[in-house]
Amino acid sequence: MDKPGKSSPAPAPARPGARAEVRRRPPREEVRRAVLDAAATVFARRGIDGASLDDVAAEAGFTKGAVYSNFGSKDGLVEALLADKASTYLDLGLEAVRDHDVPLVDRARLLGDRLSALDGQEREWHLLFHELWQRAARGQGLEGFRRHRRALRAAVAEAVAEHADRAGTPLALPPDQAATVLLALVQGLAAEADVDPDAVPPDLLGKVLALLLAGQSLP
Repeated sequence: MDKPGKSSPAPAPARPGARAEVRRRPPREEVRRAVLDAAATVFARRGIDGASLDDVAAEAGFTKGAVYSNFGSKDGLVEALLADKASTYLDLGLEAVRDHDVPLVDRARLLGDRLSALDGQEREWHLLFHELWQRAARGQGLEGFRRHRRALRAAVAEAVAEHADRAGTPLALPPDQAATVLLALVQGLAAEADVDPDAVPPDLLGKVLALLLAGQSLP
């Protein structure tokens, strides 16, 4: 009970315009990015069939509803992850060779070096790619996997043809075949490096691409 002559302090008046702090809801693209990164980690760690969307959501720090609202299903998430990784590699490759003043043979070397550096940081993706390839080879998810590979191969072939035409350098192979070999080299050398890094020097891919894309002999 308050002593006579004293009153309880009055609450401080609210400041004009003051409002309760509201937690920011992350933008949709931020959620998608977090879920894709989490899916790459979880699928590589547990396998696509062994991982659940609950596992992916927990890794991303969201609810399973956030995964469903952005990707619809596990198959939708896998397809989105395929497209995302293909876009990453393609964007990096185009950025590496965008300077047309650099001789084509040097651009090919630079492309290989950049892709090799990225591959060194993407072991999780390599494991996932091999699983996707095995599933597709057995007929599981074949059409989706093949559709993404064909789109990537067409984009690479277009870039190869454009750079060769600008440089006035004949290719050792037609652009579509050169793109197929390029993709096979990138995946094959990455697989070799995963199990025996000493067998794949960092500049090996660049040397081979220079031979393939420039159609010239290297010293």
